[in-house]
Amino acid sequence: LQVFDEEGKDVTPHPLFHSDPNTVVPRQGKLLASSAYFGATGSVFLSSFSMHQPSGANASLEQKRSCLLTSYNFSDVQVRQEEIKEELTKADLDRRVDLYLTETETIWMLDMPSVVVSVESEDAARVLERNRIYVDICTNRPGSDRFVEKMMQTVNGAAKNKEVQCDKIIMEDKGMMVTSWDLYDSFHVSEIEPTSKAEGSRTPTGKSSKPHTTKEHNQTMSVSSDRGSTTSTMILESAVLGRIHEEEECHSEAILTSENFQQDLFFMERILMENIFQPKLAAYRQFPVLTDPNVTSDTSGTVAAVKEAKQEKHDKEKKDKEEQKEAFIDPSFLSGLNKTPEEIVPPRLERLWSYVCDLTNGHSVSSMVWSKVNPDLLAVGYGAFDFKEQKKGLACCWSLKNPMWPERIFQCEHGVTALDFSMASPNLLAVGMYNGSVAIYDVRSCNDAALLDSSESSNKHTGPVWQLRWVEQDRGATGDGKKERLISISADGRITEWLIQKRLDCTDLMKIKRTESEKKKLPGEKERKSEALISQQAAGMCFDFHPKDTNFYLAGTEEGHIHQCSCSCNEPFLKTYRGHKGPVYKVTWNPFSTDMFLSCSADWSIILWHQDSQTPILTFSSATAFVHDVMWSPKSAFIFAAANESRVEIWDLSVSTLNPVISRFANPRVKFTSVLFAKNTDCLLVGDSKGEVSVFELQNLVAPNSNKV
Repeated sequence: LQVFDEEGKDVTPHPLFHSDPNTVVPRQGKLLASSAYFGATGSVFLSSFSMHQPSGANASLEQKRSCLLTSYNFSDVQVRQEEIKEELTKADLDRRVDLYLTETETIWMLDMPSVVVSVESEDAARVLERNRIYVDICTNRPGSDRFVEKMMQTVNGAAKNKEVQCDKIIMEDKGMMVTSWDLYDSFHVSEIEPTSKAEGSRTPTGKSSKPHTTKEHNQTMSVSSDRGSTTSTMILESAVLGRIHEEEECHSEAILTSENFQQDLFFMERILMENIFQPKLAAYRQFPVLTDPNVTSDTSGTVAAVKEAKQEKHDKEKKDKEEQKEAFIDPSFLSGLNKTPEEIVPPRLERLWSYVCDLTNGHSVSSMVWSKVNPDLLAVGYGAFDFKEQKKGLACCWSLKNPMWPERIFQCEHGVTALDFSMASPNLLAVGMYNGSVAIYDVRSCNDAALLDSSESSNKHTGPVWQLRWVEQDRGATGDGKKERLISISADGRITEWLIQKRLDCTDLMKIKRTESEKKKLPGEKERKSEALISQQAAGMCFDFHPKDTNFYLAGTEEGHIHQCSCSCNEPFLKTYRGHKGPVYKVTWNPFSTDMFLSCSADWSIILWHQDSQTPILTFSSATAFVHDVMWSPKSAFIFAAANESRVEIWDLSVSTLNPVISRFANPRVKFTSVLFAKNTDCLLVGDSKGEVSVFELQNLVAPNSNKV
């Protein structure tokens, strides 16, 4: 065939493959079969096309188009040649034909070499050697010549996107609050459900001996069985929920009573108290009070803060002036200084906080004492002094780390009148009561029961124990160190030493006998007969051992007398100091000038004594009220504090002997009962009749340098 274009040029393509017409294709694939089929249809099409050739002038043009069409259709299609049918003779059929089967070359569509080699293969030794070499290289690669670190850029595989049509995903937001208890309950229910199912499976097994119902009966009772199963399911769920509730209660109680939980609560409480009372505790320990600066960008807020600060400063100045008027400042104190009175800030008591709780409300504070080894631990005794107002007492141990609740609470059957900590065993707290009994408690134990009690002693006190104290006394040449003794004084007129053994027993140091009052006989007056005394013994009220020589001590009585006694002398009294007209409530030696001591009484007075003189040196009386307690300052020989019913006073003998330097009045219907100086800070503790122990800071009070009065 020849193909001509429109201009008449020969554009017949030259064939690339010349097939041999004598060769016969033994087997055709599907592609050749389809091509043969297409060729057959093409030949039919050409034959039909040639049968309808047009005539006339356009015959040549149509002939050219047919040539183009024919060349176009058969240029790319292989035409199957007509098979020549050969007639086979009988000899051809009997002839032997040999067929040879040969294996063609294998074509690999996917080749994934194995990473594992069998031990029995030929390459096993070679692979093991290569692995060993590789391990040696990895082990010794730092500084190895066979290991070279290189960088190379690899071609990332092309990403393929595959889309799948599915139902639209519906998004829904849902939130809930879940606690650890809810998680525990959910987990616990999942453990209980298999148990309940196992119990349900055992039920039909136990009832297998009963006759089974027929199939028709089961069909008729299907609805009732469904209802029965629903009811049984509800009963089972209620039982499971009830069991869960009981287990939750038991588990909650176990948690609340566990030792670890109590310890965690204890530390959490301490942390909260430290955060709440941080400024107060810092002022108590004389540390600078740190405040968080409120830094704001708002100008109006800054102006308001400045105005508020000015107002607070003005109020503080006004308050200081009022307190200066109330404080009875001696004019000589101001005149001796270089500054003018307007420039001087007077000394005052600034209240920090109070030790008070619901248990102590309504109980009068009878005594206070610091721990000998822990300056932050305070023991407070609560009990009434009046016989008509007696009720159960308390002995509480307060800590600075928690001013809102006591660390230890010891319930007593009678009012507590005196207490003291031991020096040799700091965990022992001795407590004296209104009925004359003495008990010893262990503050390390959480148990409020007493270790030792004088209830079994046949020689115990028969009156209120007004004071008791642990006293260290030298053992002499035979012993080493000091021996600690527990001494008490009672209204039954005895000063007693307690022996701590398996039980509390006592022996009397001295029985205080009544002394006749020295009255001068007037001229012409007849001698009167001596009145018969109800008791030959005077009620003891207080005592104090000498700070340097513990062989000597002072004892104050209800008569108003103060006796100087000795533990090693046969005479009952060495000296008697007469100056008070009422019961002596407290007597105390000066810790610096050890030959001076103070005493306070119900006759509204405080007297300063010298041990060598039986007449008072100074008498202080500033109010018409009982003076219940007096105490020297641990930092100065001139300063002491006194508590009368109406106010608490701070006296400075270097400033004035007529008026106290500081006075703070009590609240209405409240009476001050006891005072106690802090050991390491300039603070004063004051107890009152309502069970409140107030902590005050001594501000602007300069202690004199001299230690002699």
